[in-house]
Amino acid sequence: MTDLIKLGENAVQAKYKAALIPTEKKNEVLVKCAKALQDNAAEIIKANELDLKAAVENGMSEAMQDRLRLTKERIDGIAEGLVQVADLPDPIGEILEEFDRPNGMHITKVRVPMGVIGIIYESRPNVTPDAFSLTFKAGSACILKGGSDCIESNKAIVKVLRKVLEEEGLDPDILQLIESTDRAVTTEFMKMKDYIDVLIPRGGAGLIRAVCENSSIPVIETGTGNCHVYIDKDADLEKAVKILFNAKTQRISVCNACESLVVHSAVKDKVLPMVFEKLSEKNVEFRCDEPSYEVLGDKVSHATEDDFGKEYLDYILSVKTVDSVEEAIEHINKYSTRHSECIVTENKETADKFQERVDAACVYVNVSTRFTDGFEFGFGAEIGISTQKLHARGPMGLREITSYKYRITGNGQIRG
Repeated sequence: MTDLIKLGENAVQAKYKAALIPTEKKNEVLVKCAKALQDNAAEIIKANELDLKAAVENGMSEAMQDRLRLTKERIDGIAEGLVQVADLPDPIGEILEEFDRPNGMHITKVRVPMGVIGIIYESRPNVTPDAFSLTFKAGSACILKGGSDCIESNKAIVKVLRKVLEEEGLDPDILQLIESTDRAVTTEFMKMKDYIDVLIPRGGAGLIRAVCENSSIPVIETGTGNCHVYIDKDADLEKAVKILFNAKTQRISVCNACESLVVHSAVKDKVLPMVFEKLSEKNVEFRCDEPSYEVLGDKVSHATEDDFGKEYLDYILSVKTVDSVEEAIEHINKYSTRHSECIVTENKETADKFQERVDAACVYVNVSTRFTDGFEFGFGAEIGISTQKLHARGPMGLREITSYKYRITGNGQIRG
């Protein structure tokens, strides 16, 4: 069995070294890591092909295979993400607040590294370099536990990144990968509170629930995405169809893809045939409530209650008809996973009401939900998308994976 205690001890030692690396050095290393990933793309893709072969043999869905697949273009995108992180301001040492007390004490609140960050994730090897780049720039060490589906890809990527750390005279244990695919190791990893400061799960609902229920380490919960697009009675319908098509079909296997369409009854007769025709280009299956079924007929199927709360990660869309924006908000707040929600409308008052009342990390007006992404928000990459409300919410960049301390200076004050 993997010696997790040794990994934990190594990480604790590495975190103190990581916290002291100057900004210029961190940026230089990240740029070199980006180039190394591109230079070793063939080796990484070869390892990824082993994972893909096993995925096919194990009956993995095409959507999940897409999450797993690495190409030269995707590796170039990953490398660009590392370069963007290098270009971002270093949050460590930032003064958040500074004030004096009547007794002469001077108090400064300053941003500091989190320490050791543990990340558990599934079939997305791009998480590996993204997680490293952000934790490294934020002055922390990380221990990664990827899924068995992407183990060969992760090993190849980590090998490249650790080599750069060594070549740059840094402790390679700033980045460690748990190579065991034993579920018991994952469970043990969740209990390492003496070594890990925070644990972040990235993956499906089952993984996130298991981590939240079993971890003795503080958890930043990242969420699944049952995301909605609401087409209001005052929507530009052509714009609405374009946004929905992108949100639903641009990449079906991701958490910011649209899973449910909500339509105002005043425009359903006109917009639903337009939507159906456009999404039929991708053979999207529609599961409709009764009013929308009456418009589209036997070309679609009836929705069940479960359909409205489901993250499909597939070419399937649930459809709900409402009579007002208030009803749309009520429906979305009931079934949403608090990830990303969109309204398409030309009515500013309605848009403002939707953005104010919908309870989600990201609420869009006339924009595809696919933009809930660290790269698209200008964060360079992301450690995950938080759907909770404590500490971090939405795409988590550098600041969201730091902590702070108070530095107090005086001249001999004592408390009476």
